[in-house]
Amino acid sequence: MFETNMFVFLALAVALAVLALVMVFLAAQHDKAVALAGPLEEERAVAARIEEKRRTIADLEDDLEKRRQALAHVAEIGAEVDALERKRDDLLAEWNQSEARRSEVEAIRHETEAARTEKLEAEATLAEARANLEEVKDRLSKAEGIDHRIETLSQERERLESEVQSLRENLDALQAAEARINALENEAKRLEADAAVLTGKIAAKTSELNELEDRLASARMNHSAQKDESERLAAEVAAARQRSNDLVHEQSVALDRIGELEARKASIEREIEKARGQATGQAGAPEEDPLRELKQPPQVLNGLVSWPLAPAMNEADALKSVKDRFKAYGLTYPDRTLHAFHTAMKVNDTTQMAVLAGISGTGKSQLPRQYAAGMGIGFLQIPVQPRWDSPQDLMGFYNYIEGRFRPTDMARALFALDEQNNEDAVNDRMLMILLDEMNLARVEYYFSDFLSRLESRPAKGRESDRNLRKDAEIELEIPKAQQRIFPGYNLLFAGTMNEDESTQSLSDKVVDRANVMRFGAPRTLVQANVTNQPPQERALSRRQWDRWCARSLPGAEQLRARGRIDEMLELMQNFGKPFGHRLGRAILAFTSAYPEVESISDRVSTALADQIEMRLLPKLRGVDVEEMGQHFDRLRKLSEDLGDEALADAIRQSVDAAEGTGQFVWKGVIR
Repeated sequence: MFETNMFVFLALAVALAVLALVMVFLAAQHDKAVALAGPLEEERAVAARIEEKRRTIADLEDDLEKRRQALAHVAEIGAEVDALERKRDDLLAEWNQSEARRSEVEAIRHETEAARTEKLEAEATLAEARANLEEVKDRLSKAEGIDHRIETLSQERERLESEVQSLRENLDALQAAEARINALENEAKRLEADAAVLTGKIAAKTSELNELEDRLASARMNHSAQKDESERLAAEVAAARQRSNDLVHEQSVALDRIGELEARKASIEREIEKARGQATGQAGAPEEDPLRELKQPPQVLNGLVSWPLAPAMNEADALKSVKDRFKAYGLTYPDRTLHAFHTAMKVNDTTQMAVLAGISGTGKSQLPRQYAAGMGIGFLQIPVQPRWDSPQDLMGFYNYIEGRFRPTDMARALFALDEQNNEDAVNDRMLMILLDEMNLARVEYYFSDFLSRLESRPAKGRESDRNLRKDAEIELEIPKAQQRIFPGYNLLFAGTMNEDESTQSLSDKVVDRANVMRFGAPRTLVQANVTNQPPQERALSRRQWDRWCARSLPGAEQLRARGRIDEMLELMQNFGKPFGHRLGRAILAFTSAYPEVESISDRVSTALADQIEMRLLPKLRGVDVEEMGQHFDRLRKLSEDLGDEALADAIRQSVDAAEGTGQFVWKGVIR
């Protein structure tokens, strides 16, 4: 009986041990599966894994059911253990009777305690598995909620975007209407004020003109009579001198007579000067300020000051405003042309001006005019005359008869914007000066000195240093007053030049200091399509302009740009037209300042291609195309590498067109 019970007890212990090992193995496998599952994926991947988690839940529920069955089996084993404990109590009495039996019972007791410990560990493992299962269920529930919320928010976003787009369209229409109303009101007020001022000026000028005409007529009569007397006396002096040479014995008398006549002549000349002074209203009156006319700003600056200041905007929005103005006036310019001209204006510290060349009627004058108006920059057009041959034609001259300086509109504008030498200067505004048809006269005669002054300007931010800016200042030729003018960086310079038999070509000095944009003849004629009222003119702040001009390139792009510039230098050396450090820095500055707009994928390549067109090709005028054919091929290849197929094709066409003369003439690009 005892041996049978021991056998049963040992079998039960073995079964419990096997069950414990199985449960530990299952728990270890479960822990390993949970550990390998890892954290839940990000929100955008949850939706894709929900189905997999659901399958995992089903598997876990099956595993849980198996564990529940194992637990039921453990309960049965527990009941058997309880029965065995009761049997143990019965056997204790026997163990008290026998030491040997007591030792056996003690061993059985230890085995029972070990089995109970294993049972508790199995229950703890099962509880942990249940907790993990609940956590997985909670995460899956949250993931389903997040997925639903994402879908809801996406629908809400689409609805809000639709409403915002509708509101934007309404806002644009309202703003356009408001701007149109404000422009009309301002224009009406301005016209009324101008009419009143002009009426008063006309009346005053009419009265002054009548008075001057009377005084001038009287002075002319006096001058004519005194001139006749002077001529008569001069004849008498000559006769007396001749007689003194012929008649030695009358020398003393003749000399006395000559002295008298010369004294009388000097007196008459003084009277003539006095009459001239009376004719101009200066005799006996206080001397006028010789700079009075210079201090009167031109009308363009009066209008610029009256414009409302434009709100802060980014560069892309400002360029869009210019394009809207083009459309309002029926003008069509490629975005590439606008961006190139805009960048040429931004680099006025390294390249002093932009020159727009081409045949007449291609929109060369309208581009800078409407660009300036769209940007909020003042615009002053200076028509160049064929007779210009000195800087005085550009700035003005001193009238010695009237005793005053007669400035040009350009000189008055420069003085009005000179913040260094004019305490009443216009601040925080920009002005563009256009030399229209600048090659009607020899540019070197009237503009060369001024161009050198612009090139000598100190760096931005250091204009207040008198020693640095002295070489850049223009000293006006005024005897009674010393006045210098500093052309600052609030001035932008552009010029147009027609190409016909009546014009002069630009020298290398001008080409080397200008971005030359050539307007090719159009392939087809485009009908002007004037749309609506142009946007209201608003003044651009100079501080805003300076922020746009602040330029830099990332390190990798700067290295790439420098490498391309080195290629250009090598090519121009092969052409026999090398350029120096100044032009190299100017090309890099142009590349750095090119605007970042959505329509340009690679602004560095685009800017470099523009510089080939604007800086290098104009310098190749007159090059022998047959001798330099392989270098022109390399230049075309470089243009293609920069992504400008149109430029490469235009170079080929210009080379082909030179077969008759053998000399290269750049014809421009049609974009």
